[in-house]
Amino acid sequence: MDLRQLTDEVEAVSRAYARRHGITQDATWFLLKLQEEVGELTQAYLMRTGQARTKELTAGEIDEGFRAELADVLCQVLLLARHHEVDLPTEVARKWLRWKPAVDRWTGD
Repeated sequence: MDLRQLTDEVEAVSRAYARRHGITQDATWFLLKLQEEVGELTQAYLMRTGQARTKELTAGEIDEGFRAELADVLCQVLLLARHHEVDLPTEVARKWLRWKPAVDRWTGD
């Protein structure tokens, strides 16, 4: 699945959720929702690394929660980018992948 297709699918789920719960998805909501999810990821990470209470969860449940929070953060980034009409594949190529030729030289790949 490519990033644009994934974003389409995530956006459909997010819009349905917002309609069901009477949420207005404006620019502020998208940013604050991302912040909320990053906070939840931080909590899951701290639990996973033994730096926060486990809330009586098993190691497997903690790992599952960590993976789920990573997915939430990714989805919220996709939604925020879509809302602001940012083409993430293009921006990733511009910001990160432009360094690939240099990295290949540095690593000999």
